[in-house]
Amino acid sequence: MSNYLYIERNGSIATIVINRPEKKNCFSLEMFRHLEDLLDELKEDQTVKFLILRGVDDTAFSAGADISEFLEVRLHAEKAKAYNDFALGAIEKLYRFPRPTAALIQTLAIGGGLELANSCDFRFATQGSKLGITAANIGIIYNLTSTKRLFNLVGPSQAKKLLYTAELITAEKGKEIGLVDFICKPDEIEQDVNKFVKRVLQKSPVANAGIKQVIQAIIDGENQETEDIANLVLDSYSSNDYTEGIQAFLEKRKPDFS
Repeated sequence: MSNYLYIERNGSIATIVINRPEKKNCFSLEMFRHLEDLLDELKEDQTVKFLILRGVDDTAFSAGADISEFLEVRLHAEKAKAYNDFALGAIEKLYRFPRPTAALIQTLAIGGGLELANSCDFRFATQGSKLGITAANIGIIYNLTSTKRLFNLVGPSQAKKLLYTAELITAEKGKEIGLVDFICKPDEIEQDVNKFVKRVLQKSPVANAGIKQVIQAIIDGENQETEDIANLVLDSYSSNDYTEGIQAFLEKRKPDFS
């Protein structure tokens, strides 16, 4: 089971690879549990400055939860609650991951797969990839937390349209409505993602991690700085990144944020 998800590392970039192409990278319950463990591991690793989530090849990003196990692990309210607690807990950990994240979407991101992508800071998708939430096809009411994330990206009308119709839209349409950030040629998506990640990593990791927390607080409904956010902002002035940034500016050179 563990080989269905694994971590690749490239310096300060970590990639979680979904490796179940024969099932279009559908997630079983055990895979959601394993994803949570991997995210805990990477969260504690301070050398990780950027996290990418992707499928192992161009078969799919993920076609969602493995429906073939629903009658066993997700039948009736009690089992469904236990399943949802695990699955949504893992997705929430991805959403709350403390450093920048990106989803590299190839071919398909459906249901729980799109939930995972929506929990990343950025979504890169290959031309013509199909995206959608198909809960209405099997009589499931989409949960509030994931609906809110979808709503935040595309607004109420588009969220309703996607959920009511269970239609699959192209990545191009997704970009038009705010669901996708970047459209890439299939043979260039890895290069495009890496180029963007390198741009982010040239900037202060202290600043970017803090910016993520501030924006998250706004999304969560904060209108004024909490004590934690205020302290986060003030602490940045005591960081090595701040000293290096000021010194680099005065010396008219690019900063080296190590």
